[in-house]
Amino acid sequence: VQLQASGGGSVQAGGSLRLSCAASGVIYSVENFGWYRQAPGKQRELVATITRSGTINYADFVKDRFAINRGNAKNLGYLQMNSLKSEDTAIYYCRAYIQHSKYDGGDYWGQGTLVTVSS
Repeated sequence: VQLQASGGGSVQAGGSLRLSCAASGVIYSVENFGWYRQAPGKQRELVATITRSGTINYADFVKDRFAINRGNAKNLGYLQMNSLKSEDTAIYYCRAYIQHSKYDGGDYWGQGTLVTVSS
């Protein structure tokens, strides 16, 4: 199984970006999608998560600005980022718990996509 994150780029403060995460390989179901970020010199931190049933959790610093959702296809997840700030500059990683079968699964990370916000 592989996770491919995309959609990063450079924007000015106040702008928007939409990140995508696509899982490929042997997939029975994707239980949870999550987005994390790591800024230079800082630890990786949670941004948002969404379960298969649609339960969502956001970090306080992105509430009302970011929105996580899942695509119609079971292997897709998205992060819509609005009102971006310079402090949102980081590498954004997607993460997913993927069931390969009814009885077997694993936790996977994507390779990261860079988001740069200039003020």
